[in-house]
Amino acid sequence: MAVLSYEAAGVDYEPLDAFKRFCQRHAAATAGNLGAHGLSETFGSRGESAYLIETPHEFLAHVEEGLGTKNLVADAVYEQTGRSFYQNIGIDTVAAIVNDLATSGALPICVAMHAAVGDAGWFADEKRAADLAAGFARGCQMAGAAWGGGETPALSGIVKPGTVVLAGSAIGRIFPKQRRIVGDLEDGDVIILLASSGVHANGLTLCRAMAEHLPDGYATQLDDGRSFGESLLDPSVIYVPFIAACQKADIRLKYAVHITGHGWRKLMRLPEPFVYEITDIGHLPEIFQFMVRPGSMTAEEAYATFNMGAGFAAYVSPADVAACIAAARSSGMTPWVAGMIRRRGGRKAVEIHPLGITYDAGSLSIRNEGHA
Repeated sequence: MAVLSYEAAGVDYEPLDAFKRFCQRHAAATAGNLGAHGLSETFGSRGESAYLIETPHEFLAHVEEGLGTKNLVADAVYEQTGRSFYQNIGIDTVAAIVNDLATSGALPICVAMHAAVGDAGWFADEKRAADLAAGFARGCQMAGAAWGGGETPALSGIVKPGTVVLAGSAIGRIFPKQRRIVGDLEDGDVIILLASSGVHANGLTLCRAMAEHLPDGYATQLDDGRSFGESLLDPSVIYVPFIAACQKADIRLKYAVHITGHGWRKLMRLPEPFVYEITDIGHLPEIFQFMVRPGSMTAEEAYATFNMGAGFAAYVSPADVAACIAAARSSGMTPWVAGMIRRRGGRKAVEIHPLGITYDAGSLSIRNEGHA
């Protein structure tokens, strides 16, 4: 099998990220409209995972996020085996939204679903539709949020018949205000990573391309006896309980990152120049061990695309490491101390020392620095 890359599979981040920056420049001009409501935009939140609005007593957070193409894997496995994984897909959709929200320190209040189909007949499969609804509700329960509503448009001619595009939004709250995660990092701060359950919901286009090159496709068996398709469909971890546990214990998180698109390059999402030194990459789940086997995908491509076993990162001062680890474990997460933040004369990079991989600042350009 040829060595695979995300760009060759059809996902080129350069134009996507350029459009994000274009939108941020134009969107910034609309912030003044909040004044009519006695509100204001929170400086520093534009370009982060969650957009913050400041009220006199709290911050409100808003996120819009999509699942991506993971449901196409669920469709293929459903057709081949008759097993519906759409409960997991529902959880995945909520996780994509609320995990982004939580990086600001906001706890979700309500979540909305957007399920666009190529034709209304997609909902006629009662098993699949019921599983999706049950999974979305389960995800909201895990995040401590209400499912507030949604939209189910049939978009013939835009969405391919027989498929669904899943996305949604959430509103969250930071109260009191000092619980906001602001990104005030310093030299010597510690990087704590929280384990993922597997692929989660990013990089699935590349996974689907890989399945096309496997002799048995999604039915290909991994060393642990599970199929490739089944392993891809494990539900994402929802990290909101970790944020809530840190707040309950008065642990100050200095920054947080939901590791999704762009993989471990996301560790340097903050605009300020730091070097993020990773000395412990943690346990590599079986699904990733399979994907980076010789001749399949390079480690550099994999860590630039997938979470590689770490779905969330928290940055804390050395004095708060033990308490942060304890809070993660108490909320059902698997944490480890992964590395340290260093200030090196204006340089910005992620260095994964055990693998000899370095991603410099130019490899991640997702925000318009002029309106950070």
